[in-house]
Amino acid sequence: MTDATHSGTASGVLPDGTAIDRADIATNPPQRALHLHRELDRVWADLPGWRGFFTSVNHGTIGLRFMATSFVFFAIGGVLAMLIRAQLATREGAFLDTDLYNQIFTMHGTIMMFLFAIPMLEGLGLWLLPKILGARDMAFPRLSALGYFCYLFGGSVIVLSLLFGVAPDDGWFMYTPLSDRTHSPGVNADVWLLGVTFVEISAMAAAVEITVTILRCRAAHMPLTRMPLMGWYLLGTSVMMLVGFPPLILGSILLEVQRAFDWPFFDVARGGDPLLWQHLFWLFGHPEVYIIFLPAAGALSTIIPVLSRTTILGYGAIVAAIIGLVFLSFGLWVHHMFTVGIPHMALAFFSAASALVAVPTAVQIFAWIGTMWDGKVQMRLPMLYVMGFFATFVMGGLTGVMLAMVPFNWQAHDTAFVTAHLHYVLIGGFVFPMLAAVTYWMPLICGRWRIRGLGEAAFWLILIGFHGTFFLMHLTGLLGMPRRIDVYPGNPEWEWLNLTSSVFGMIQSAGFALFAFDIIMQWLFGRRSWRNPWKAPTLDWAMPVPSPSYNFASLPGPRQPDADAILPLARGEGLLPGAPRGLRETLVVEPASGRPQHVAVLATNTALPVLTSAAIGSFFGAMLLGFYWLAPLGILATIIVAWRWGAIMGSTEDRAPAQVAPDLHLPLHFQVRNTLALTGAVALLVGDATLYASLLFGVGFLTVVAPGWPAPPSGLEMPVLVAGLAAVAAMAVGSVAARLAEANRARPSGHLWTLVGTGMAVLALVMLGVVAMGLDDPTRHARDALRGVVVGFAVAHGVIAGLLALRSHLDHRQGRVGANRYGAIPGWRLFQDFWLATSAISLAVVLAQEVL
Repeated sequence: MTDATHSGTASGVLPDGTAIDRADIATNPPQRALHLHRELDRVWADLPGWRGFFTSVNHGTIGLRFMATSFVFFAIGGVLAMLIRAQLATREGAFLDTDLYNQIFTMHGTIMMFLFAIPMLEGLGLWLLPKILGARDMAFPRLSALGYFCYLFGGSVIVLSLLFGVAPDDGWFMYTPLSDRTHSPGVNADVWLLGVTFVEISAMAAAVEITVTILRCRAAHMPLTRMPLMGWYLLGTSVMMLVGFPPLILGSILLEVQRAFDWPFFDVARGGDPLLWQHLFWLFGHPEVYIIFLPAAGALSTIIPVLSRTTILGYGAIVAAIIGLVFLSFGLWVHHMFTVGIPHMALAFFSAASALVAVPTAVQIFAWIGTMWDGKVQMRLPMLYVMGFFATFVMGGLTGVMLAMVPFNWQAHDTAFVTAHLHYVLIGGFVFPMLAAVTYWMPLICGRWRIRGLGEAAFWLILIGFHGTFFLMHLTGLLGMPRRIDVYPGNPEWEWLNLTSSVFGMIQSAGFALFAFDIIMQWLFGRRSWRNPWKAPTLDWAMPVPSPSYNFASLPGPRQPDADAILPLARGEGLLPGAPRGLRETLVVEPASGRPQHVAVLATNTALPVLTSAAIGSFFGAMLLGFYWLAPLGILATIIVAWRWGAIMGSTEDRAPAQVAPDLHLPLHFQVRNTLALTGAVALLVGDATLYASLLFGVGFLTVVAPGWPAPPSGLEMPVLVAGLAAVAAMAVGSVAARLAEANRARPSGHLWTLVGTGMAVLALVMLGVVAMGLDDPTRHARDALRGVVVGFAVAHGVIAGLLALRSHLDHRQGRVGANRYGAIPGWRLFQDFWLATSAISLAVVLAQEVL
């Protein structure tokens, strides 16, 4: 079935004030707003009571849960920071012993980076994106809920470990060999590795979710090049998450496998290298700074023009700067490793790249300053936090340029100067903008207006307390004070600086406490807010306050481009009004132009996400407790629950096209190939391919750089190599079968090809089992351990491809596939091809190692 089309053009104005031409769509006749509200609320509302907590998948509910939970973790991390400051206030502080101090500073960094900053931006994206893009929900509501429960469970395990005295204590970067089993024999490091990896499932889910939502779930005829800047910022963030997180996930897996099974990836004596961990960690670690900064910058680009009563200056330049930051951020990880012995040519390259990243950052800052200069700035509470951002982040950027210079970096490396720079960048570039965002969107969240005076007092306490705390740490760093120490009895010259920092740290904490109190008071006792209190032009304010569960009674189209359309949208004059089919429906558009393509039916309330999260958690729990024999049961439980996700999808009959507007009828997603699910699969494979590329990087790095090479003679026999070739051949046949199954989906032969594909997947897995049995002992040398990981990677993807082939077979049997219905076949093709490509490359690498 082809997408519907329409004709005609008209002019209009985008939310940012840009004049555009656009395709015209006739408006729907007005309806009673109250009737539409009741109809939509029945379909989109959460279940009441405790069932709602476990079954809700609505983006508004999940986004708020993310943000609220991240603030709770932020408060815990803040208390830990105060314990650190109390210990450092005097030279021989006896407040904490060394072991507990190590746990606390490790937990502070871990909580702030993994349990506050990233989940906070995920929550903001999940809650805000559909509103600002003109959609009813995110692309994959169940995935949002799964991500939240993974975050909640994983974060809780990490925090609770502190109460039991087994919290991580090797630093939030977990450098090897400090974190290996020899130097950290307890479960402390395992808590970090398994807990953070569990939480990162949440981050990857959010990355896929945000990417697909921005590309496919915008308002009709909202071109990608002219969508609100917040969309661009979050798109850059999600792409960076897709590419930036897999190296850390791989590193965590390798280190945990080394700790659990003695595979020597980082053991110098057996061909490993601790520097491999640093590379994998900072391949994630440095882009994360920009992953955190970009959504915050998106909030600034949204708030500044509204409170300056003008439009943003330099839309195109800002978009170019975002793209530049995304690319440059991946070329900077080595500047964290200037002192490990990098060749001079590489030092010069990464030093220049580190300085160059200041250019796109400066472009945005000058655009914001120009916007304020061009307008009339209203110094209301969100704008105060914007000013706090300028006063803080710019200074952090300047010290960042200083640290990008190799000679200075060598002098200041691992001193309090670096700690001060890090906090100026993160608190200036993330916390201040997030506080501005919370105060800006609170009326839309709770429907109430704040109590005057509390917010302003909190702002000044935070600003004064922050600069008093961290500016002085530049000085202690320049005086040579290393970070991560708990006492400094021989350095009395550091004491007054540390004592002063600690006093201001307490003032800063009082400011954050007052901020939280202000938010609670606004939620509970604030007077009712009026609609669009900031008089913003963006679509997020084209709805009642607080925002309803469905966002828009009818979706914005060319005739409803901004917040002025609030009443026509509420009366159903936009697109796809109400819920006439009793389904959760939203519009899906072509990625670049925004041309409407089809209507997606989204998932309703279900407990599948929390059950899936519990199943995944059972695997991590078994690994953490050392019950390795139970871990496969966790994987089996995950597969069983995940199978249910596909079982309730699709349709056994063709549906009539949905009327979106009087002259526009679109098919439901059951009857198109290019669905949200297929786009999501592509996004997921981008992250998957990055993880595989990181694995190949590890193979190359250890082979070329690590001591302890060449490896001992290989014991691979010819039958093992032949089994590997047979496995790849079976995968190739499976790829052909997937294509034929799709081409013949309306014929009985299509059923046969799905059976062939399933059989080839089983055969390939059997051959991979033969290969695994013939590998050398993986504890002998890093080369043999890497080969074991490569085979494990192929087996894991073989199981996924085989399950998708089986799902396609059942779709045929159950009538979910037909001339206009594709079932799971397109997704199977994608994963089958990926499995084939990565396995063929892996086989070529092993053959090259045998020959060379």
